[in-house]
Amino acid sequence: MLLALTGFMGSGKTTVGAIVADALGCPFLDLDALIVKKAGRSIPEIFAAEGERGFRRLEKKLLEETVAKYAENTAVLALGGGSVTIPGAVKLLQERTLCIYLKAPLEVLEQRLEGQREGRPLADDKLPGRLEQREPLYEAAAHIVIDTSELTPEEIADEIIISCL
Repeated sequence: MLLALTGFMGSGKTTVGAIVADALGCPFLDLDALIVKKAGRSIPEIFAAEGERGFRRLEKKLLEETVAKYAENTAVLALGGGSVTIPGAVKLLQERTLCIYLKAPLEVLEQRLEGQREGRPLADDKLPGRLEQREPLYEAAAHIVIDTSELTPEEIADEIIISCL
């Protein structure tokens, strides 16, 4: 079973995903890291050269490949915050993964992102609108929703593991 963690930037997908994978003794995959490795350049460099559309094309390809490769094995995948905006992604996540939405209100996400916006091309003044646009997609993709606003990464990981038992 592939556990796919979705949510907005700052929701804790990478941090929590690594903790869950370690606890389960399975591989941890970060979709953004896979994209960087495949492209041989940073996410800001990809955005600068190809725009968001080019980035999403590469993201879609790697998401589909990763889901196909790990759908029958236990692994944890941290998605990018915008992965759900890729055409067909919500359906793919619903049908081929156990998708967990790490949810937090905008104020909490902005606090978590403070001092961490460098290297995040979409961490701009459009965060509120972007979150509002994506939230229904996160909800649609998710089998489980966890409110992370008052939990530590370890507590979130425990919630995920308990939900999977």
